[in-house]
Amino acid sequence: MEPLQMRQRLFSRDFTLVVAGQIISLFGNAVIRFALLLYFLNQTGSSALYGLVTACAFVPAILLSPVGGILADRVSKRNMMVSLDFFTSGLLLVFAILMDSANLIFLLVATLVLLYGITGAYQPAVQASIPVLVKQENLMAANSVINVISYISSLAGPVLAGLLYSVYGLKPVLWVCAACFFLSAVMELFIRIPYSRQEAKGGLWETARADFLGSLRFIREEKPALGEVVLVTCGMNLFLAAMLLVGLPYLVTEVLDFPLEQANRLYGFAEGILAAGGLAGGVCAGLFAGKLFVGKAGRLIIASSLWVFPMGAALLVSRGFLAYFVITLSCFFIMGLSTVFSIQMMAFVQAETPEGLIGKVVAVIMTLVMCAQPLGNALYGFLFEAWAGFEAAVVFFAGAVSLGIGLWSRRVFSRL
Repeated sequence: MEPLQMRQRLFSRDFTLVVAGQIISLFGNAVIRFALLLYFLNQTGSSALYGLVTACAFVPAILLSPVGGILADRVSKRNMMVSLDFFTSGLLLVFAILMDSANLIFLLVATLVLLYGITGAYQPAVQASIPVLVKQENLMAANSVINVISYISSLAGPVLAGLLYSVYGLKPVLWVCAACFFLSAVMELFIRIPYSRQEAKGGLWETARADFLGSLRFIREEKPALGEVVLVTCGMNLFLAAMLLVGLPYLVTEVLDFPLEQANRLYGFAEGILAAGGLAGGVCAGLFAGKLFVGKAGRLIIASSLWVFPMGAALLVSRGFLAYFVITLSCFFIMGLSTVFSIQMMAFVQAETPEGLIGKVVAVIMTLVMCAQPLGNALYGFLFEAWAGFEAAVVFFAGAVSLGIGLWSRRVFSRL
């Protein structure tokens, strides 16, 4: 009887509507971003342009995440979510109408920039709404529900997108996703989220700037160990995560010897396996939390880096299913180990930061870490293009640099 009562208290009418909206929004985002990027890669065949586009798309997410956090505390969270979902639906309809007549590169870049920016601003509103919709004893469960939805969306979304896109093409995917976001916005209209208007103590820019600089000062002067953690994490985003993000679609759809439609489906499955690795890593981090020590976190980076080398070796001996199997298996373990590392580092940051600064410091660290992603995307887009035919060399380069970061990080973490 008690579990049923807990579910009833957790899944109130309003929280259930938030969860339903998250399922539709996150799933729709995973599907449409995958389909748009795959369409762009199919049309251009250029890893350099692909890397540049994904790099540009990350910029608004970086800029708007802290802005979204500030807005979520100063405007109606429900209205913010509703407006962004309606806007996303309209954006996809405009793209579907213009895709056959407008400049492809400009239209795709503009759409992806807006989609990533919307996601960056949307999630703070969802996270800020949870504490006012559920009781304090249910906060952990409520956040777990949202996180599980995010993982499942990133796991199943690319698989479904790859199947739909390979069979029906891009335009039907656009119509379906536009309808999903419209439905999500309509559902969110009925959410009742308590809202109290806060008196502004300055403009938006002044508030964001003060919080950002204050958090940087805390990291640099009071807790320099956090700065070293940020450097390590930025390095892994720059040289390892970016290689997977750019290299996986390029290798599967452009380098391996598969027909285009089959390659698109296989890439969808590979993205799903990548997300499954992240989900497995999250589960393992929870199961083995008592055995994870921050002083030994460098071992996770070293293990992740070592899994890169089988990918390069597979490209040297095969351009078919053997290479595809090794690449996807390696990506699964890299993602799993990286997720455990990320969760461990977040727990360390929270433990080392005073309660009144946790939100600001975490936001600043996430922003700084995200900044490395577009740089890495552009770098690997150029490298794969410049070393066409020798893609294994680029993969080995990523593994070697990441391994060096892992060996250096062992000394960093041993002092914490």
